[in-house]
Amino acid sequence: MNIKTKFQLSFMMFLEFFIWGGWFVTLGIYLPNTLGANGSETALAYSSQSWGAIIAPFVIGLIADRYFNAERILGVLHLIGAVLMYQMASADDIAVFVPYVFGYMIAYMPTLALVNSVSFNQMKDPSKEFAFIRVFGTIGWIIAGLIFISLIFQWDSPESIANGALRNTFIMTAIASAILGIFSFTLPKTPPKVDKGEKVSVSEILGLDALKLLKDRNYLIFFIASVLICIPLGFYYQHAGQYLGEIGASINVLSSDVGPAGMMTIGQISEVLFMLLLPFFFKEFGFKKTILVGMVAWLVRYLLFAYGNTGELIFMLIIGIALHGICYDFFFVSGQIYTDTKAGEKYKSAAQGLITLATYGVGMLIGFWIAGQIVDTYELSDNTHNWVSIWRFPAIFALGVGILFALLFKNEKVEYKS
Repeated sequence: MNIKTKFQLSFMMFLEFFIWGGWFVTLGIYLPNTLGANGSETALAYSSQSWGAIIAPFVIGLIADRYFNAERILGVLHLIGAVLMYQMASADDIAVFVPYVFGYMIAYMPTLALVNSVSFNQMKDPSKEFAFIRVFGTIGWIIAGLIFISLIFQWDSPESIANGALRNTFIMTAIASAILGIFSFTLPKTPPKVDKGEKVSVSEILGLDALKLLKDRNYLIFFIASVLICIPLGFYYQHAGQYLGEIGASINVLSSDVGPAGMMTIGQISEVLFMLLLPFFFKEFGFKKTILVGMVAWLVRYLLFAYGNTGELIFMLIIGIALHGICYDFFFVSGQIYTDTKAGEKYKSAAQGLITLATYGVGMLIGFWIAGQIVDTYELSDNTHNWVSIWRFPAIFALGVGILFALLFKNEKVEYKS
C-alpha cells in the first residue's frame, strides 16, 4: 500500500469515528436537558442504532455488494447523513428529533462496514495492515469528545449544557459528515464483489445460515450470554453521559476542566490498551476465563458508578469508565474470535453477521428499552435521578449472566487469531 492510499484510508477512518463520537456520547445529556426527553424517549432515540444495525446488512448485501462501488455509496450515505444531522440540530422537540435520528442511523450504520470494505480492498494482508488504519478511528472519536467538545468549545460544561450548547455537536458532525461524503468520491475504487445476476437470500444477508452453530451447546450458551450482556451495555451507552452531566462531573486536564464527553474518551483509550493485552490473556487464561473477567468488569463498573461521586471518590467514576476496555474487548472481541473458530471458513462471514445482529441489533434494542424504563422509574421530583438504585440494576444483571455462564459453559481450548 503506497503512502497516498494509506493517508486516504486513515483520514477516512478518522472522520468515520469522529462523526460517531462527535454526538452519540453526549446525546444522553442533550435529550433530557435541552429537549426535555424522559428515559423512554431517550431510549427510543438510542434504539435507532439497533435498527440501523438490523437494516445495515440489507444495504450492504442487496446494494453495495452487487450494484455500486463501496466508496460511492459511502459518499452518498454521508452526504445524506450531513443533511439529517443538520435537521437534528434544528429540531426543538423530541417528537421532531426522533424521525431524523432514525433516518440518520439507518444511513450511518452501513458505513461502518463500507469503510472496512474500502480498506480491505487495498490491503494485501489485512490482518497485519488493518490495525494501523483502524486506530485512526479511535483517535477520531477521542479528538471529537476530548479536544473539540470538552477542551476547545467546552460544550459539555454545566453552564453550556444548561444553555443548550450541545446542539452545536450536531452542527460539527454535519460538517464532518459532509467533508467525508465529498472525500469518499476520491477514495480508491472498490467495485461490487457479487455478480448482479447472482441470487442472494435473506438468510445469507442476515447470517441465518450460521444458526446451525446454535446446535453446539457451548456456543448456544455463549450466544445467549452475548445478547443478555447487551442489557448492561445499553445502560452505559445511553445513560453514562447523562449521569456524569447530571452530577456535574469533570476532571482537570492541562489546567482545563474536562466534562462528560472528554471523560468518556478514557473508555476509548482503555479499549486500545486492553486490545493489546487481549492476546496475552487469551493464551494465558483461555476463552472462558477471559470472558468471565469481562463480565466481572461490568459488575465492578456499575458498582463504581453507583457509589462514586464528584468529590473525593471521583476516582471511582474514572476507573468505571476506564474499565470499558476490559468490558468490551474481553467479552465482545473475544466473542468474535470464538465465533470465528466455531464457524470455520464456510460460515465465518455468516456467523459474524449473526452475532452482530443478535448483539448490536436485538440485544442492544432490549437493553436501551430496559434502561429507559429503569431511569424513568427512579426519576426524582426535581428531575434528577436516584443513580445508586439505577446502577445497581445492570450490576446485578451482569452478575447473574456471569454466574450462569460460569456454571453452564464448559471450558474448551480456543486459539487466539489476530
